[in-house]
Amino acid sequence: MRYHARWVLPITQPPIENGTVVESDGVIGYVGPRSAAPPGDDYDLGDAILLPGLINTHTHLELTAMRGFLENCRFTEWIDNLRQSRNEVMSDEMLLDSARFGVMEGLVAGITTYADTCSSGVAMRAMNELGVRGIMYQEVFGPDPSHADAAMRELEGRIEQLHLEQTDLVHLGVSPHAPYTVSDRLYCAAAEFANSRRLPLAMHIAESQAEFEFVANGRGEFANRWEGRGIAVMPRARSPVELLDRLGALDSGPLLIHCVRVDDADIGIIARRRCAVAHCPASNAKFGHGIAPLLPLVAAGIRVGIGSDSVASNNRMDILDEARLAVLIHRAATQRHDAFGAHQALELATIGGARALGVDTRVGSLEPGKDADLAAFRTDIARTTPLGDPYSAAIFALPGRSAELVTVRGRVLVERGRARSGDAALARRVREVGTALASWVPG
Repeated sequence: MRYHARWVLPITQPPIENGTVVESDGVIGYVGPRSAAPPGDDYDLGDAILLPGLINTHTHLELTAMRGFLENCRFTEWIDNLRQSRNEVMSDEMLLDSARFGVMEGLVAGITTYADTCSSGVAMRAMNELGVRGIMYQEVFGPDPSHADAAMRELEGRIEQLHLEQTDLVHLGVSPHAPYTVSDRLYCAAAEFANSRRLPLAMHIAESQAEFEFVANGRGEFANRWEGRGIAVMPRARSPVELLDRLGALDSGPLLIHCVRVDDADIGIIARRRCAVAHCPASNAKFGHGIAPLLPLVAAGIRVGIGSDSVASNNRMDILDEARLAVLIHRAATQRHDAFGAHQALELATIGGARALGVDTRVGSLEPGKDADLAAFRTDIARTTPLGDPYSAAIFALPGRSAELVTVRGRVLVERGRARSGDAALARRVREVGTALASWVPG
């Protein structure tokens, strides 16, 4: 198939006006001017921007039904209410429907690869059903060190079951959640287990001031929660990143999610350990956590991708919009118009995310030999006409718009703004879950 578009953005090469991407058996065979494209069947996208499929380096698909449910909460309160309501209201089938709906929302926004942290394990099935690419990091929790062995037995059992669901597109990983839900002993055990099984590792870290207070000083709301459960609390490290490093949890170069509260010493640790970072600007801002030091992270040579975080915390899954927000936030914070550009932001949303997840040999840019994961957006309608610079149009004008075409390894999953597959009753079922959540009362 020859996909023709007014603009083709390979990401790792300059833009191509009146360009063509040729796909055969799910693999890209040609990227270049339409006039020089080899023969094949034609799919003319017309006035459109054709990109690599977008990559979401952090989300929680199982929480999609919680959109708008827990608003205007303190972070600690939000975590407590989310955990309790999910356990009391949502069955595994509800969580699966929620994950399916999240994948479909992402697909229509041009997202073809998902790095999902999941408690129930349903995200793996949802990604497989809908034909997308991704890594599901099975979460493990356990603040009480005396319960670490039991938590590990549960994790190992889940991994054994989920291992059978791995495909060439969807892989399995491990995620010890965060310092306020994971003891030092459990961090060590989970990291050792993941490394022994050669499973990728992802962890929420340095997200909030409350987390920093808890780790560095043994004080605050998280400390109060631990003490209320009879768990001893004391300062654990200079910083959350230093804690992970001391415990050996950074030895394999894992994906670190958020990294808002990091200083130069932390950035040095992240760089030395060759960790990657998932930058989630909307979620960080919505909770009032602050602005992650994206520019110093990138300057240190750290692999950075863009993440939406959960729809429960962000209300939407739109990686182009996250990239737009990253540009605006970091220009405003530095008071420099050239601090972070549209081309750089689009890189983080594509090849940057692929590098962060270790899949850049297959996706993230339009190059011969890579898998044909594509996303195209029309530019012949309001907000993108006239076009001007295609990178700026992609970042500043396209967010919020449905993709015209989305493919994963050549298979068309979205056409003319609509997902091809999916359960017609799915939206109704997810609305019913939302109604059930709305009637939940904290215990």
